[in-house]
Amino acid sequence: MRGGGGNDLIISVLESYYTYGPFKPKVSISNDWVTIEINTPAILSQEADYRKTVALCEKGKYADAKPILNGLIKQNPTNSEYHRIMGQILSDEGDQDEAINCLIDALRWDPKNGYALVMMGNIFAKFKNNITVALKYYDQALVANPNDNIAINNIGANLLQQEKIEEAKKYFWEAIKINNKYPNTHFALAMIAEMENDLQSALYSSIQALKCSNTKDILFQNSLKQASEIARRIIEENKGRKVFLDYLNKLQIDGGKKIDIIEDSTIPTAAKFEFAENYKRQNHTIRYNAKYPAYQHLIMHELVHLDFVIEARKQDVNQLFISNNDHKTNFIKGLETTIKKFSKLGISDRAIADYCTGIFEGMNRQIFNTPIDLFIEDFLYNEFPELRAYQLISLYNLNKEGLTAVTDKKAVELSPPDILSKSKIYNIVNALQFKELFGINFIKDFNAMPFELKQAQTFYDEYLQYKEDREPGEEYELVVHWAEDLKLNKLFEMESENAYRKRDNFETFIENFEKDPLGIDEKDPIKEREMQKFQKSQEQISTNMAVVMFMVDALQYFDGMPLEEIKRIAIEIAMQGTQGYRPDKKDYKLNLIPEKVFSGYHILAYYYVSFVLAIPEMLADIQLPYNHEYEIALTLKK
Repeated sequence: MRGGGGNDLIISVLESYYTYGPFKPKVSISNDWVTIEINTPAILSQEADYRKTVALCEKGKYADAKPILNGLIKQNPTNSEYHRIMGQILSDEGDQDEAINCLIDALRWDPKNGYALVMMGNIFAKFKNNITVALKYYDQALVANPNDNIAINNIGANLLQQEKIEEAKKYFWEAIKINNKYPNTHFALAMIAEMENDLQSALYSSIQALKCSNTKDILFQNSLKQASEIARRIIEENKGRKVFLDYLNKLQIDGGKKIDIIEDSTIPTAAKFEFAENYKRQNHTIRYNAKYPAYQHLIMHELVHLDFVIEARKQDVNQLFISNNDHKTNFIKGLETTIKKFSKLGISDRAIADYCTGIFEGMNRQIFNTPIDLFIEDFLYNEFPELRAYQLISLYNLNKEGLTAVTDKKAVELSPPDILSKSKIYNIVNALQFKELFGINFIKDFNAMPFELKQAQTFYDEYLQYKEDREPGEEYELVVHWAEDLKLNKLFEMESENAYRKRDNFETFIENFEKDPLGIDEKDPIKEREMQKFQKSQEQISTNMAVVMFMVDALQYFDGMPLEEIKRIAIEIAMQGTQGYRPDKKDYKLNLIPEKVFSGYHILAYYYVSFVLAIPEMLADIQLPYNHEYEIALTLKK
């Protein structure tokens, strides 16, 4: 590269590369030769004193540092950094005029010494009250160190201290452009926005400061305090009421039913949605507990839940969460150890029964709500940014409440360990989203076991995958998946709302049952989507040899068995399969084959073979893509 401009660039890059601490090399270019002169003896002789000077200055021991620094300046008067440090010492000691002289010397030997330029700007802004001159030095510092966001942030901070708001904003925005992950800059922008009474911008910047903080240090604590105070000020203005009313009216039109909002301090949760269809009423009802901070968020949360249901109903894919006394009885049988412990403590049977009911209902609320709430809160955060103040305060309180529920010493002592662990996992999932949305991290406070953290993170990662392209009603799949993974799926059933409403009408139920006793033609959105994903995965796998071997086992098992008996087994598999089979599960059981425990692929192989042998006319209806595997299995059996 020839030409003066090109040589200057090469020299600048090489100087920067070969600079060692305060020691700059001498770089020259002549006849396409680059010469780099590094004063190694000076580096070796002066480095120890230089480091000692810096260490003394950091401790504020200027009287001890100055003699050493004067000696260094005498040895190497052209070293810009020595003069810069002396200038900073003198400024800290209050001698601003002499500090300026030292900084002039620093800039004489290195006009691009960014720290010296910033120091000069600080002195003229703070002590000389000459902003015009200060800004000239600051702008030169920007030119000298265009990628040093911290130095630029510090310029803004100094101007902010001088109450030069407009000037400070310029430098903070420059710092953000360079590095938008530096929390100090976001915190400062939040302060400025609050001064200007732009509360929404102030809240946004304080949340960004929280998100960029890696630890709960002083800056994090100040950012949290700042965000909370700004959020409360926004809530007091009550400007969110119009957003809430507009959304309410939209849903009343979309759903065709009026929505009643009722304050109710007796409900066991922060808020509760009562669908008109379930209560045989004309109107939907939202009940909320006003003791919860920013309860308006709770009402909006329930409205989004209704929005999701309306969306799913339009495509006939809405699901109902059904849990009855049989589910409850089976659950309570598993609490035998806890019940015995309570009895020994002299707790009455009535109190024990209430406790068991409370755990059963509480666990079911978590099973159903946790996955769905993730989608709801993400929707609220992104679609209604003007309501983030309500969301922040409300979710902070709910997460603290969830944390206390699974870490309180008394709760830990009395709760069944298995149930407590699963409840903790669901609560950590909520905490993971709260951290992502608002930067506030409660996860370590759960004192969770590694497997609990891993399971919660697995659930959250699965939610993130669904979130990218969620279709109406897909959230119900996570309700089922997570419950199965935690072995909580026996506490409830998910059923198509259409099927449930038809069964609720006895005549329609009998008519449909006679037409389709196995429920194969019944539209089940969860099962259909699972089948589509399953079929796509099988296409990618090509021949599934695991299924082939399980089919050989099925053919051997059914060999010689009467067709009527095979048909009974096929029907049991089909009936159980209305909830969908998952290939990754390993604990499926059949009443008619009690000696076997089936994995997902194992029972799918039996499903296919039993229909081929006993009900071949309905084979196409079960939609299992295993024709090729069955042909291989027949060959292997022979």
